[in-house]
Amino acid sequence: MTQVVRLVERPTNIMQVHFIKTVDIKEKIDTLFNSEKKKLQDIFPSSNIEHIGGTSVPSLISKGDLDINIRVPEKDFQRSVETLKGLYEINQPNNWTSGFASFKDDSRDIGVQLTVKDSADDLFVPQREFLKNHPEKVLELNILKEKFEGGDMDEYRVEKGKFFESLNI
Repeated sequence: MTQVVRLVERPTNIMQVHFIKTVDIKEKIDTLFNSEKKKLQDIFPSSNIEHIGGTSVPSLISKGDLDINIRVPEKDFQRSVETLKGLYEINQPNNWTSGFASFKDDSRDIGVQLTVKDSADDLFVPQREFLKNHPEKVLELNILKEKFEGGDMDEYRVEKGKFFESLNI
């Protein structure tokens, strides 16, 4: 049996949000991403597999989880959803659209965002690249995150959503 190694120790109250410096877990994140990308690339050969989220942007604090974006052609989206249902747990189905679905594996601190390439929902990579090129926005997002340290996860997600909407990407 494979032993599950958590990327970071988490408090038992998962409805509270906690942040860490990504640099502290960079090696673990990179190793996990490369392993997961290899597995997913074999399953979804016509996709782009990207490391996204807080751990993908230098200097950004994060919850310490690995976020992956699988970008697929529109014709492959529904089949990809069904395949991912067998690999991961469904996450936030209330946010799903015809071009976006999300999944998770809490035991390994992984979030998977499936998007149709070049659709209105395909924003994760452009957002990552924007942040990498705008350190002032990284600072702004870190300040927002710090305001929610120990706070309610749902409230944090709402405010984070407003931040990304304000970027007009």
